[in-house]
Amino acid sequence: MESFVEALKGIQGVVWGPITILLLLFTGLYYTIRLKGIQIFHLHKSFQYIFEKEEGQGDVSTLGSLCTALAATIGTGSIVGVATALRAGGPGSLFWMWLSAFFGMATKYAECVLAVKYRSKDQNGQVAGGPMYYIELGLGKKFKWLACAFAFFGIFTALLGCGTFPQVNAIVESVNNAFHVPVGILGVIITVLAAAVIFGGIGSISKVAELVVPVMAIAYILGCVVALILQADQLPAAFAQIFQSAFTPHAMGGGIAGTVIISVMTAMRTGVARGIYTNEAGLGSAPIVAAAAQTNSPVRQGIVSMLGVFLTTIIICTMTALVIISSGLLETPVNGVLLDGGLLSNTAFQQSLPGNIGLYIVSIGLVFFSFTTIIGWSYYGERCLVYLCGGTKLITIYRVLYIICIAIAPYLTLDAIWILADITNALMAFPNLVGLLLLSPVVIKETNTYMENLKREKAEKAARGFTGVGDIEA
Repeated sequence: MESFVEALKGIQGVVWGPITILLLLFTGLYYTIRLKGIQIFHLHKSFQYIFEKEEGQGDVSTLGSLCTALAATIGTGSIVGVATALRAGGPGSLFWMWLSAFFGMATKYAECVLAVKYRSKDQNGQVAGGPMYYIELGLGKKFKWLACAFAFFGIFTALLGCGTFPQVNAIVESVNNAFHVPVGILGVIITVLAAAVIFGGIGSISKVAELVVPVMAIAYILGCVVALILQADQLPAAFAQIFQSAFTPHAMGGGIAGTVIISVMTAMRTGVARGIYTNEAGLGSAPIVAAAAQTNSPVRQGIVSMLGVFLTTIIICTMTALVIISSGLLETPVNGVLLDGGLLSNTAFQQSLPGNIGLYIVSIGLVFFSFTTIIGWSYYGERCLVYLCGGTKLITIYRVLYIICIAIAPYLTLDAIWILADITNALMAFPNLVGLLLLSPVVIKETNTYMENLKREKAEKAARGFTGVGDIEA
């Protein structure tokens, strides 16, 4: 098993090497510049649009689409993934998560604009969209191989990466630690519940997401806020650690230049990789469900979708990381062992909040967040399969395979799971990022047209209000 994990680490180092990291950051930076800082100056529209009902073609509401995308991202990455990133790359990993998330908001916007613009319908009349469609339809048949590569890796990621193994493993570890429920029983419960929702299709998935995600996100954030208030005196030192560790060796002795470079690259690679795992910006997954939103405006949906990155990484992941860093458990062993993963998150929250409140917040939060991620990713993999097969005939077989992966997940080890998830993420992101850069003129044109129309409508309303025409017409 150790040799297998080492082999996976070798692959991880290659796929998450400088090329992938630079491509992710460059894509976000490029769109940030060309779209004139859309994630800064138009973020407020994201909050406005999710509460406005819009008539349009699609399978789910705008809010349902966002919640389903959040359901697939606010999972183990926001709690366990943050802990593993901090352990592997030090507190500086959070800085690189912030940076990748900031640029990732522009990337997520571009993905979802293209997803709505190039969406189509499958044999059952359901919306079919995502990178595989905008790569082929936007770039032409000569790029179909790139679209197929994305779809293949998307199925692989759903079955063996983000969708199943890390989520189920986190639920089992956390609940077993908090409530001492046997692993076998937990595995059966998760499998049965997931099957019930997954076989209900996108309608069932989005309804569960709309119900669970807002409630649990608010509850978790409130728990984090209380924990941070109670240890507010540790926050200045925590922020200092984050910025220092981002550019200097963490938990390493000596001042050898090579050591500094390796340490900083580890923090950067871990932060960016875990950042994309938590918000999926550039991964190409969120556009699959964004395409199903009931809207007639690609830009409007893009603005709504970029909110997911802000909520997931900038808010929830940051709070999780601050609680862990300020607890001191990154440097302090417990019973002679440095904690990692869900156990590190659990212990940090339990130490920060009175009684067992912290333990229950993390455990219950992980259960609901991870479960919604499981059902969200089942839809992503399904849509990728529909594209590759040119129809819906294999959906039932795929769903059965997905359920089988859920059933065996509790018995796999944590190290191999997280490394495998990182690898599949990178393989999925690469074809999507290439497509995004080649289709950037389309995104920029759509955005400029939408913004010009908004300005014109605003000017017309102002003119009517100034002249009194609007009152006379009313």
